[in-house]
This record gives sequence, structure tokens and C-alpha cells, in this order.
Amino acid sequence: MPDDDKPANDGEDCRFELTASMQRAREKVRAFPQTPGVYLMKDDAGRVIYVGKATNLRSRAGSYFLKAAQQDSRTAGWVCNIADADCIECDSEVDALLVESRLIKDIQPKYNKELKDDKTFPYLMITTHEDFPRVEVTREPKDRAVKLYGPFANVTALRGALQVLQRIFLFRTCSLDIVEEDPRWQWFRPCLLASIKQCSAPCNQRTTKKEYRHSIRRLQLFLEGRKRTLLGQMRNEMLLASNALEFERAARLRDEIHMLETLDQRGRLDTHVQPEVFFIDPKKGLTGLRQVLKLAKKPRTIEGIDIAHLQGGETVASLVQFIDGLPFKPGYRRYKIRDVHGVDDFQSIYEVVARRYRRLYDESSEFPDILLIDGGKGQLHAALAAFQEQQIEPPVVISLAKRNEEIYTPDRDEPLRLSRHAFALRLLQYVRDESHRFAQYYHHILRTKSTLD
Repeated sequence: MPDDDKPANDGEDCRFELTASMQRAREKVRAFPQTPGVYLMKDDAGRVIYVGKATNLRSRAGSYFLKAAQQDSRTAGWVCNIADADCIECDSEVDALLVESRLIKDIQPKYNKELKDDKTFPYLMITTHEDFPRVEVTREPKDRAVKLYGPFANVTALRGALQVLQRIFLFRTCSLDIVEEDPRWQWFRPCLLASIKQCSAPCNQRTTKKEYRHSIRRLQLFLEGRKRTLLGQMRNEMLLASNALEFERAARLRDEIHMLETLDQRGRLDTHVQPEVFFIDPKKGLTGLRQVLKLAKKPRTIEGIDIAHLQGGETVASLVQFIDGLPFKPGYRRYKIRDVHGVDDFQSIYEVVARRYRRLYDESSEFPDILLIDGGKGQLHAALAAFQEQQIEPPVVISLAKRNEEIYTPDRDEPLRLSRHAFALRLLQYVRDESHRFAQYYHHILRTKSTLD
């Protein structure tokens, strides 16, 4: 059943049978390519009544002619009106997401009801008044000094696309007020995104205002559907750089061109961002954590660690990474516990914390703002002992005990107890549950491999 959009039933009804017009449309859909793209469903007057995106056009569009579509409350009221179908092939899922948004905004199909309410659906917003424009997903777009793209039907897919595009265009997503002439930024320590080459770090003056804005303009060309124009410009720039013996710049452009041309290989959108299992407002969660933990500034990065084992065998650890309150899949790590025999969560946590942060320290990489350990006071002390014995200054380290959802901190004898509805607690639960899921997943892989061997 299609889930890229959820058109509502407007009260009309139809029985499970295909009219002659629907049968003709179904035959046409059977000739659709099995590639990413956008499909358009039309009525007998040739009007577009619904637009959707697909990873596989033939499979997704064909699902509207199955019994399930005529029984699902989201589609039952209108699929009987389908009399024709067309499609637009796209190079990747990201392209399909953008084309879908533009078509819905321009055509306003009758059954894409959700996206007609511009106030409740997400936009991609680029600030234009700053020296180094920010790119962010928002449901509350500003009226001035911004460039908006959207609205989009699927916020999870949009966040996934944002991470894919950030690898190519290296734009910033933080809320820092960066001014090019301010010398203080020369000594500012950039965040994790710079370390993993997902941001050009204007906060550390690693790029100029001119270079950064040029990259933003490239992003805008892509978002506006002018990918071929963009690639042509970049090839010309690469040739000019090569002729001018600027080989480093030419090589960088070559790599960017390759990433754009192979955008379909950058990864599936739904694997880049884990869908929220319950409602969480990331901004309110981070603001709440700043207040609860008495931090000097609002945290941006959180790492969560969990341990999984089966009766003392195949003990593993997971590390998940959240940036701005959302999962960041490229930052996930998994570890086999080497030096612990039997069931000993404390020593396992000690080992993985020591290995993880000794490496970051030796590489001069950025630490997270908060490290969350799954467990109680004992697990927290094990993590702190790893930092102490490695003689490494720790970030803010806390633990979350699952039974009563109590937060343990190094400076308090008694745990913090927040309301079950507090955004700060919900965000910590999200990090904890995601680290647990990832640990169990890795443990399952190893256990299956061991059984087969």
C-alpha cells in the first residue's frame, strides 16, 4: 500500500471492481519503468487527481489497482476515479521527492489534500540574509529573508534527502550567527559535521563567504530541478581549474560531479533518518536538556551507548549519534567486546567508552555534547572511570535507567525524575531506545552467523 502520501477519504465510495477506464490505466502502468520517479493519476476528463513519488514506478503505481487500495480508508474513496496514468522518470529518490513537491504545489491535485495546508507540512528553508546561509527543515517558515522549497509530504524522506545533499554541498544546519569579518571565529571549534566532511565549517573560517555562497547557489539550482545546468557549470569550472593548474580544486569538483551523477547510490532516504516512534519535538527536547542539566548552551550532538549479550556470549556494544535531536545514521558504530568474559555490563561499558573516546581524543576529533549510557548509577560510574583512567576530560555524561526512567548525573546522589511528558525525557528515551535497537540488531547478526557456522 503506498505510503509516500496519505490522501484522505472524502466520503465517496466504490466497490472492488475495475472499470474499463481503470483497466486501461492499469495496463498503461504495467509498462512503467522500474526506476525512481513520480506518477500522476488522472480522471476521465484528463485532470490530475493525485501525484506520488516512488522508488519503483511500476510497483508503486500498480498497487492502486489492487484490492488493498480499494479497502484502505486513505484511498478507497478515490481510486475508482482513476482513468489514466502517466509517470516522470527521475535519476534518484531525492530527485523524485523534489519533483513530487513541485508538481503538487503547481497542480494542486484533488486528492493530495494534505499538502494544500501549507502551515502544517515541512519546508526546506535556506536563510538568505546571513553571510553563511543555513539550511533547515521547518514547519514554521519565515516570511522574509529566506528561500523556501516545498511543502513536502514526508518529513522523514525530506530529512534523509537533507543528509544526502549535505554530503555533496557541505552546507551548515546549525543556528550560529557567523559573520565573516569577526576574527573570533578563527578559534571556534567546529562540530562533528566538519570532522566527517559533511559541512565546510564556516564557523572555523575553513571556507570564505564567496565560496560558501557559491555552494549554496549550486544547491538551489539542484532544488529547482536544474540538475543538468548545474552539472554543465561544474564541468566548465573543473576544466578552468585544471587549465589554471588548480588541481586540488579540479579534483574536488570532479568528486562533487560524480556524487551528483550517482545520487541514486548515496543511499535510500528512509535509511538515513529513523522514523520517530512517538512524537518528539527535537528543538524543545534540546532546550529542555539544557535547562535540566544546567548546560551553558543548547546541546547539538548526543551519543548513546548500549550493551547486548546472550547469556554472556557474543557481547556487543552499540553507539548511536543524534545531531540536532535527530538520528544521524552515518555516525552509528558497533563494537565487539574483547576483554570481558561472561556477563559484566559495567566492564563492557568501560571498554567501549575507553576505545571510542581514546580514538577521538588521539585524532583530535570533536566529542559529543552529551554522552548517554543505558543503565543506572553503576553504568554511569563505569563510563566515568574509563575517562578518568584514560586521563581524558569527558563531555557531559549521564545515564537513563529504564525501570523508572530516572536520569543519573555525576554531580547528584539522587536521580532526576522528569515528567513522562517532558520533551527532554522523550528525547533521551529516543536516543536510549535507538541504541538498544541497534545493539540488538548487531547482536542478532553475530548470533545468526555463529549458529550457521
